[in-house]
Amino acid sequence: MTTLALKYRPRLLSDLVGQEGSVKALANALKRAKESGRIHQAYLFAGVRGTGKTSTARILARALNCAEGPTATPCGVCDPCRAAEQPDSSLDIVEIDAASRASVADARALREQVQTRPAFCRYRVYIIDEVHMLSTEAFNALLKVIEEPPPHAIFVLATTELQDVPDTIKSRVQIFPFRLIPVGLIESRLKHVCEQEGVEAEGGSLRLVAEAGQGSMRDALTILDRVIAAGDGKVLEEAVREQLGIVSAHLVQGVMSALAIGDSAALMEACRELTDQGADWATFWRELVLAFRDRLEQEARAQRGPQEMLRWARMLNLLLSRERDLRDSSLPRVVVELALVTAAQLPHLAPLDALVSGAASAGALPPRPPSPPAGPPPVPHRAPQVAPAPEGPRRPAPAAAPVPASSAPAARPAIRPVPASPDQLRTACSEALRQAPGLRALATAPQMAADLRWEPPVLRFRFPGNVRHTLQDFEREKASPHLLEALGGVLPGLKAVEISFDEQGGAAAEKPEDRLRREPAFQELLRLSGGEVLEIRREG
Repeated sequence: MTTLALKYRPRLLSDLVGQEGSVKALANALKRAKESGRIHQAYLFAGVRGTGKTSTARILARALNCAEGPTATPCGVCDPCRAAEQPDSSLDIVEIDAASRASVADARALREQVQTRPAFCRYRVYIIDEVHMLSTEAFNALLKVIEEPPPHAIFVLATTELQDVPDTIKSRVQIFPFRLIPVGLIESRLKHVCEQEGVEAEGGSLRLVAEAGQGSMRDALTILDRVIAAGDGKVLEEAVREQLGIVSAHLVQGVMSALAIGDSAALMEACRELTDQGADWATFWRELVLAFRDRLEQEARAQRGPQEMLRWARMLNLLLSRERDLRDSSLPRVVVELALVTAAQLPHLAPLDALVSGAASAGALPPRPPSPPAGPPPVPHRAPQVAPAPEGPRRPAPAAAPVPASSAPAARPAIRPVPASPDQLRTACSEALRQAPGLRALATAPQMAADLRWEPPVLRFRFPGNVRHTLQDFEREKASPHLLEALGGVLPGLKAVEISFDEQGGAAAEKPEDRLRREPAFQELLRLSGGEVLEIRREG
């Protein structure tokens, strides 16, 4: 019985899916050959398996030898066209597997054979598959004949490893790249095949088959053949998941939901269920990472705030960083459980700047837990620097009470800034400028400030002297009503923006980490927690 991959193998250039660039170039070359009687005699088709390289080589042989050719649309009824359907029985289409005939003796034999004229057709076409498997000596023997072939010989080389083909060969052939076929095109082709075969496909089952093909149409058709057999003539989603070892979408979404709310118990239960199902951990991990990537795209398209985007990005980054550990470990379940529990707790740890600002504003730190029993002193630990809290009910940030215009005094007393810390002030100002039409180019300016102070009604920026040229636009726009209006959205009562620059190389250019180390509240935090500073990073 003929497999689907062979039954639906392309017979014309127009049948090739996902290779429009190469198809157009070959069609134009055949058209010019018809008009001028000249054609290039050596081609190299390069790409991953199952993308149509050998099929295109056969189509090219058929198009060159058609009674109406050379033509991009061979008739399919003349003797050369019919002979091309069975290359093994055609004397003028010679297919060579370089993986089994890689020696220099084989190359020399081919060089002698090339001198023989075609038996029945216009050209004798030599198709050399997996040409990168030839030895160096065989390439050298083949080089001369490819450079100066007889007028009747056409060479079509195919390879999955273009980098292994010598440059001397690549410089003498026309190279046609064969790309990975997009999932959508594979899915459309699979639907066409199912319609032709009278096979009923369920829901998103064909999408799963197309994704499993990983850009290879042949692989996708082979998988479809197996799934149809397993589904008793139907393409059922459950049969696809069972045949490919794909974890159910419901379980993957359940793991994502548990990660979003930090439910470690639900994550451990999901891992137990995966073990009971005998799931492949690498396949599950791939499905989970792809689901996270889709969620990150949804957040980006919805134009979520930076905190939400950073939250999902950090969890995705953690999952990706554990992929190699999962492949190399003999205990994959433990690797998965550890990574999931760690990712679930990331959003629930307080940022370091929030701890520092909270201690400074309250004058004291929260009550410490009960002291441990007498024993060896605790091991110093790193103060955590983590993502913001997850979605859900949040306590609104304290805002400065508005001052009625009628009762505003002539000289306003200094009030506490609306954002709780300098870093929060930078982030708030950057976000306000980023969202204001016409001011997006200035959004990076607050992050470049060495010092930023909100002293109502004035916002004061101090920059290092070496960035003055970069901030010319920002300095020019400091009195713009649009800029004041945008920043006034986060700093009520803003009337003016002042900008100053340090002398280059002066002592005023103090590093942010130096200021943090001198912060009394931060030093008190380290003393009470028994921690130590290992690294200081600014994110955002």
